[in-house]
Amino acid sequence: MGRGTLRIYLGAAPGVGKTYAMLSEAHRRVERGTDCVVALVEHHDRPRTEVMLHGLEQVPRTEITYRSAVFTEMDVDAVLERAPAVALVDELAHTNVPGSRNAKRWQDVEELLKAGIDVISTVNIQHLESLGDVVESITGVRQQETVPDEVVRRADQIELVDMSPQALRRRMAHGNIYQPDKLDAALSNYFRPGNLTALRELALLWTADRVDEYLQQYRGEHNIRTTWQARERIVVGLTGGPEGRTLIRRASRMAAKGSGSEILAVYIARSDGLTSASPKELAVQRTLVEDVGGTFHHVIGDDIPAALLEFARGVNATQIVLGSSRRKTWQYIYGPGVGATVARESGPDLDVHIVTHEEVAKGRGLPIARGARLGRARIIWGWLVGVIGSVLLSLLLRSLENGPGLANDVLLFLFLTVAAALLGGLRPALASAAVGVMLLNYWFTPPTHTLTVQDPENFVAIVIFFAVAVAVSSVVDLAARRTHQAARLRAESEILSFLAGSVLRGETALDALLERVRETFAMESVALLERTSDVDPWTCAGSVGPAPVARPDDADVDMPVGDNMALALSGRVLPAEDRRVLGAFAAQAAVVLDRQRLVSEADRARRLAEGNRIRTALLAAVSHDLRTPLAGIKAAVSSLRSDDVAWSPEDEAELLEGIEDGADRLDHLVGNLLDMSRLQTGTVTPLIREIDLDEVVPMALGGVPEGSVDLDIPETLPMVAVDPGLLERVVANVVENAVKYSPGGERIVVAASALGARVELRVVDRGRGVPDEAKERIFEPFQRYGDAPRGAGVGLGLAVSRGFAEAMGGTLDAEDTPGGGLTMVLTLTAAPGRAQAGAALPAGATS
Repeated sequence: MGRGTLRIYLGAAPGVGKTYAMLSEAHRRVERGTDCVVALVEHHDRPRTEVMLHGLEQVPRTEITYRSAVFTEMDVDAVLERAPAVALVDELAHTNVPGSRNAKRWQDVEELLKAGIDVISTVNIQHLESLGDVVESITGVRQQETVPDEVVRRADQIELVDMSPQALRRRMAHGNIYQPDKLDAALSNYFRPGNLTALRELALLWTADRVDEYLQQYRGEHNIRTTWQARERIVVGLTGGPEGRTLIRRASRMAAKGSGSEILAVYIARSDGLTSASPKELAVQRTLVEDVGGTFHHVIGDDIPAALLEFARGVNATQIVLGSSRRKTWQYIYGPGVGATVARESGPDLDVHIVTHEEVAKGRGLPIARGARLGRARIIWGWLVGVIGSVLLSLLLRSLENGPGLANDVLLFLFLTVAAALLGGLRPALASAAVGVMLLNYWFTPPTHTLTVQDPENFVAIVIFFAVAVAVSSVVDLAARRTHQAARLRAESEILSFLAGSVLRGETALDALLERVRETFAMESVALLERTSDVDPWTCAGSVGPAPVARPDDADVDMPVGDNMALALSGRVLPAEDRRVLGAFAAQAAVVLDRQRLVSEADRARRLAEGNRIRTALLAAVSHDLRTPLAGIKAAVSSLRSDDVAWSPEDEAELLEGIEDGADRLDHLVGNLLDMSRLQTGTVTPLIREIDLDEVVPMALGGVPEGSVDLDIPETLPMVAVDPGLLERVVANVVENAVKYSPGGERIVVAASALGARVELRVVDRGRGVPDEAKERIFEPFQRYGDAPRGAGVGLGLAVSRGFAEAMGGTLDAEDTPGGGLTMVLTLTAAPGRAQAGAALPAGATS
């Protein structure tokens, strides 16, 4: 059975008619013969909505008791058993009553969808999780019930139920939404015209984005490359030059003329890393794009016009904004330029705007020599081998009385040409070929010592030599370049893979990342610098290596990360092709720094929240659990001191016994509170020594009624390494807790056994047990499971017991008792040298 489909009616505010529209759709489907039922619909006593329920089958709801009140929720099991074709489920973001099958209604809907049932539901825009802060800033109300955006985005259909603010307020005034006693408050607070207008805009924009996703998906599935001008998208082509800011502002003004327009700035870098773009200028332009509401994109492509057009068509852009060329007139010998090429090849579906600026025709500089990456030494050796080597080879061949012949001479000169190509690239190889032709013609081709060739065959041989030399040197040079590029790209991919892996693994060691940067680029020191504003001094967030710089201006290489952060390296100047990878390192360093701070803030917030929770629970305990025995003691003392009543000896003894019991309870509660305080502050220092369990466990049973515990501790058990006082407290708390929750007349069992180097003490009761999801929660401070009476303590016994057990190097866990009940397992370390190899098998048993 396939997954069901989800249709959602989305509204901007309560009362726009989502439920009414959903019920109308249900009636239409029922008329067409579709098996449609109402799983849960809230009509909120709205007469018109309630009328729409007539004629539709409704699945009875399930009743849930919570805090002495009865609530109704959707009966998921009943709907699954009914198995309709379509189920109506209102209010997708609703939070179910505790004790329900799922915590959220959208989780109930997921179960229905997985069972193959189509679901129609409703939700308001303010309930989307990502818009919580925005809605709160608009309305002043924080939505407590939310649904993840992804749940709504995955819907197969989303239909916007729209209504103008004025019409919605009229509906409210007519009593169609709220009761009359609530109208004035609603109209003057949440349902103000400004609030409704802003919420309506949020709903329209969110739906428009979802429709745009559908459109992009459709275009991709049908391989549509032409632009559909359903929405203005303006692509700004950036070169990293100073004119970029002018282009971005011009595009922003163009976008402002049409509501809903989108700006996408794109910078296209060559795959070989050679670029004249300024990283600082690109960072400024990225910030400017984000300030005007656009997005910045970094694309790799050797053919810049083709890459720009491919990007524009891929995002369904309608306009491209480019700057006038900065080339000088003579530099057009390299080609027509990006702007002219894009305008020529854009086609009728893309408008290209060429914007003038102050940098027009001021020059862009000469292209960087591709051979520069080979290194100065290799280039020099290439020229020496290609030119000087050819001359020396000629002298060597002339010194021989019987030379190897013209054919072999040609091969030797060809060898030098190939060697020059391998060492210095194409230019030394071409020079070697030219010099070789001249020397072959002058020294070895009859008539010698002239540049004329008498024999046509020799002329053809020289021409073929030159052609082969040029072809071979070109191929060798190209192969060397491709090998160099492949090696570099492999190294870059390994580095980027490392960065991606560190992101996925959540690594937060900033020093380790900076050390990786220093090793990768062979630098002396690396520092991550930051400042709070442009006028504040730089501070070092992290550094590795000796003498890190204190300012980006003092570094040999600085890579900006936004406006107020930079990665500063000292040691050498990096080539342009290395800056791309360095930029990835810089971005990752900023992410790691932010993650470290977020983790630190989260830990601090968690500690504060835990402290607040403990303080709140402590106040509650002091206000009730401690006052209860105090009240009993006070009443007994007051009775004994009263002169109005003559107490019999039996009555006096009973009152004194009540005072003693109350004092014992107070002592136990205060002791647990102090123990919990010691555990929270880390001041518990156990004094570990070797002791037998049968010396400690019986002493811990003094606080439970006689005959309520069966003790089973074999004499053959090894000694344990524990703090006897802490162990006694642990056992006493666990046993008292087990006795408290055991049914009347049921005895608990305390049994011990050895397993390797560990000793287990099991406290077994036959109570009602604890569900798996609550087994860890019962060990939290101030937690009491189920319906424990208020006088049963403050919920610290098990928390203190686990804390003491862990302080001694042991563990305390909860397990189910076979046949019903709960078993607390205390695991301790056997004394060194006293551990048993294994438990002895009973007589007659086999293993």
